Amino acid sequence: MIRDAGFDGAGVRFVDPVFARTVTRFLKDHGLTWQAQCYPRTVDDLARVLDLVAELGADHVNLQPDVRPYRLEDCIPYIEGWRRLAESAGVPVYIETHRDRMTTDLIFTLHLLDCFPDLRLTADLSHYLIGREFAWPIAEENHGLMHRILDRAWAFHGRVASREQVQIPLGFPHHQDWVELFMDWWAYGFRSWRSRAAKDARLTFLCELGPPPYAITGADGYELSDRWEESRQLMTRIRALWAETA
Repeated sequence: MIRDAGFDGAGVRFVDPVFARTVTRFLKDHGLTWQAQCYPRTVDDLARVLDLVAELGADHVNLQPDVRPYRLEDCIPYIEGWRRLAESAGVPVYIETHRDRMTTDLIFTLHLLDCFPDLRLTADLSHYLIGREFAWPIAEENHGLMHRILDRAWAFHGRVASREQVQIPLGFPHHQDWVELFMDWWAYGFRSWRSRAAKDARLTFLCELGPPPYAITGADGYELSDRWEESRQLMTRIRALWAETA
């Protein structure tokens, strides 16, 4: 089962309790679900988020680790602490692949997976494509690196990047190679998830086409494409892709 932001669910910032209560009330009233977004800088920061999840509920917690240790070993106490709190609370917590976070770099994150082979990720592949600036055509070695991320993905954030731009308009003819690249990666990720998830598990795919500066703008400051329409198109394609990988 797939949930889509703007259609069946949304990501909600759980770092602001007033905001979270207001938005989740609206979503619940409209039959929608949500994931709890957070950006902890300490282990205890997550505890406050989990307390709010106990009150308001959430499909899962999406954690962007807002710390940037230089050494791999300095990351271990954070991850062990967050995992301990998540297990105690009985709440799924997935760590997002995201720039300017602990997971900013693809290779560094793969080393984290070597330390924690069962670490569960939210895969936003756009950050790694642009961060590593993969040349076209994508080398098999680089596909293999991305597949390692996808084999640990328990949720997805969906946008399409090129090697120079983190979010590109989906309908432009010269962007179609990048669109199909991401479709292929997501198809791999869906198959991988199906092979390890329980039969009654639920997969979240968040259509995350962000506003500027994610969205490219022209000289007039306006976006080059209609993100709402593109989100609907992405939702349709992802639902079809999910069915194809069954």
